[in-house]
Formats: sequence, structure tokens, C-alpha cells
Amino acid sequence: MRHWRLILLTIGVLGLAYLLHRFVPPQHNPLRPPNLTEPLGLATYGKLTELKYNEKTCRQALLDAGVEFEVRVADGAEARCPLPETLQLKRSLTPYRGAPLRMTCHQMAALYMWERHVLRPQAEKIFDSPLRQIQTYGSFSCRNIAGTRTRSQHSYANAIDITGFVLEDGTEIRVRDHWRERSDKGKYLSRVHRRACHLFSVTLGPDYDAAHADHFHLDMGHAETCR
Repeated sequence: MRHWRLILLTIGVLGLAYLLHRFVPPQHNPLRPPNLTEPLGLATYGKLTELKYNEKTCRQALLDAGVEFEVRVADGAEARCPLPETLQLKRSLTPYRGAPLRMTCHQMAALYMWERHVLRPQAEKIFDSPLRQIQTYGSFSCRNIAGTRTRSQHSYANAIDITGFVLEDGTEIRVRDHWRERSDKGKYLSRVHRRACHLFSVTLGPDYDAAHADHFHLDMGHAETCR
């Protein structure tokens, strides 16, 4: 009897897996491989999280999406914040202004998806103007979390600080000036911040504390926070 129960259970599991694979859209299907160009869905965050543990799959997903990057070799032990092998962003859909963006692969993957599926379409939707530039304070920086002795995710090249955006029509949207403003600029910032929470492990903005009054902090660390 137990033997037949096990067989029936196995058949049921395989049948469910087939139905998921066959009929559930890939962005909602956790069994489908990650594709950074597919729409955001129920399985997106889980797939991005899995990329933390599969560097080869992560890099291939970036290449398949058309992201250009340079592999940075691991730092020597003499470095203050030594990093393993990381990536430096060379070209994405939108130019980034700021320090060279050296990041972990999964951080770069989440950033690309935010850029492609949130920043760019929301700019078109709200302003009827394409996104021209993303402004940043950079990514890798050997430092502690403000006011603590704990290393920031920036020291692991696993975070980026976003300060604002420039549209093709010249419109400038700055976190410091337009957060919570009753305007299209304020609406844009609110939407892209909220949707970043579905892609990054940690999303922090001006409502978090004074240290984030002028930027969004986005990282793929082990904590999970949306503020």
C-alpha cells in the first residue's frame, strides 16, 4: 500500500511540475530559468535570489539581455575591503552617471531588471519622454553602515545608491528635491522606489533616515527591508 501511495505521489508531483512548465507564464514560474528581459512576475525575486548562488547562470543571463560588463579579478589580501571576482558595468540600456559601477553579478542583474521594467517604462508613462541618464553615488565603497561598526553592502560591491534621473526632454528628477512632492516627479520617485522593493533585498529611501535623504540605497544582501 505504501508503495502505491509513493508512486501516486510521485506521479502527482511530476504532473504538477509539467503543468507549471507548460501553462504558467515564465515570469510566474519558478521552474523556468531566469530571463532578465521577461516581464516582472511572482517568481522574479526568487529567481534573482537564486542567481546569488550560481555565478555562471547569472553572467549568462546578463549577456543574453545584452548587458556589457568587464570581469574584475579578485583583490589581493592587502586590500582594505578585499573583493572576490566581480563585474564592472560597461553598457546597459541607459547610461549611468557616477563612479565606475563595480558590482556582484546578482546585484547587476537586479539593477538591470529595475532599469528595463520599471525606470524606463515609468518615464514614458508619466512624462511621455524616454529616460536618458541614471545618476548615482556609485556602488563599491569600503565603508561601514552610518553610525555603526557593521560593514555596508557597498563594501561587498553588493549595493548602489541612486540620486536621480534625467529624461530625454531635459527633465531632471532628484531624490533630494522631489521625494514626496505632489507632482509627476514625486509620483515617479514613489513608483520606482516601491517597485524596487520587489527586486532588491533592501530598498531604502528618504523615509528611512536622514542619511538617505538624497538617494535610494538598493542592495542584494541577506536582510530584507523596504523603507
